[in-house]
Amino acid sequence: MIETLPPCPECSSVYTYEVDALLTCPECGHEWPPGATESSTVPEVRDSVGNVLRDGDTVTVIKDLKIKGSSSVVKVGTKVRGIRLVDGDHDIDCKIPGIGQMGLKSQFVKRVSD
Repeated sequence: MIETLPPCPECSSVYTYEVDALLTCPECGHEWPPGATESSTVPEVRDSVGNVLRDGDTVTVIKDLKIKGSSSVVKVGTKVRGIRLVDGDHDIDCKIPGIGQMGLKSQFVKRVSD
């Protein structure tokens, strides 16, 4: 009898396997309990005006932001494309043009409708 396991909720890999009481993905290393829904593992992140943010969205900065450890500033109106949502204090991981890889707080950005 072949048992069908659900795909990984993080990367959608079909090569999941069971270890003790958890399901494990060999491709991304994500572990989750059987029967857990995807919505329970993904936190909802909102921008400064309450729009729900998703991975890959484009946002604009709504306030001049000083860069810690540098004299540079991210200017208001800077457009950031292809954001990635992460856990932690700075819940957006992105690459800012002219500055590079950086973490932003969602309270200082506004989603741009495409």
